[in-house]
Amino acid sequence: MKTRSRRKAGPAAARRTPAVLLLLDIGNTHTHLGLADGRRVFKQADIPTFAWFAHGAAGRIQKFVGANGIAGAAVCSVVPRATPLAKKILKPYKVEIFELHSGSVRGVGIDYPKARSIGPDRLANALAARRRFGAPVVVVDFGTAVTFDVVDRRGNYAGGIIAPGLAAMTDYLHEKTALLPKIEIRDIHSVIGKSTQEAMLVGAVHGYRGLVRELIRGLRRELRARRLPVVATGGYAKLIAAKLPEISAVEPDLTLEGLRLAWEATYGRFEGAAQAKSLLKRSAKP
Repeated sequence: MKTRSRRKAGPAAARRTPAVLLLLDIGNTHTHLGLADGRRVFKQADIPTFAWFAHGAAGRIQKFVGANGIAGAAVCSVVPRATPLAKKILKPYKVEIFELHSGSVRGVGIDYPKARSIGPDRLANALAARRRFGAPVVVVDFGTAVTFDVVDRRGNYAGGIIAPGLAAMTDYLHEKTALLPKIEIRDIHSVIGKSTQEAMLVGAVHGYRGLVRELIRGLRRELRARRLPVVATGGYAKLIAAKLPEISAVEPDLTLEGLRLAWEATYGRFEGAAQAKSLLKRSAKP
């Protein structure tokens, strides 16, 4: 019985089990995996992005998918070298693979001079935030870099802000100095550090909250918006948002939800295996 269960986890499972949409958000440090149906993302996990280059990604994805059949896949990637490797791994599933970028996005307009330079993950965030909160809206994504993405009152992606990520900043201090240690980022109540580690934490956590607060204030002024929902996502979103009333909501799976919505805006509501067969027939036509 156990052997049969393991076999169901492979690509052939799409013919025998309920079919779902596989989502891949390939970031600089981590790749976020998601499974979705026609309504929501119901399963999420992370794998290191280097797994695409170390021949370990296929097994990790198969384990993540489990007994679910894959009827489609949506990908957004900020690591161009990893994108073809991901598509190659997905090829045995014989499903439509949707890649999100400025030329394929639907559901949010773009008002940006060089649209191709916009990170696909940022478009996914903008799409999901607009769908849930309306426009204008701002997304703050606490990843390797912290990014602010702005959807204007017309519903267009209008640009944003990029700053060093929280971990990148503290790691840089450790790597470029002789005496500053590597620290584990956590909240700290006092603004007076009583040790080197505490002093670094104050600068990182309280300093970052100050950065985010001031930038939101500037965005509100420039957008002339009395009401401006701000959605936080990414690894340190919950920590930084905890004492920032300017942040309206924390959505850990915002990018994956944006990918799901991008698929829906392109192909219609996800309907599983029947839709997968239809899309494959369509793409096979000359």
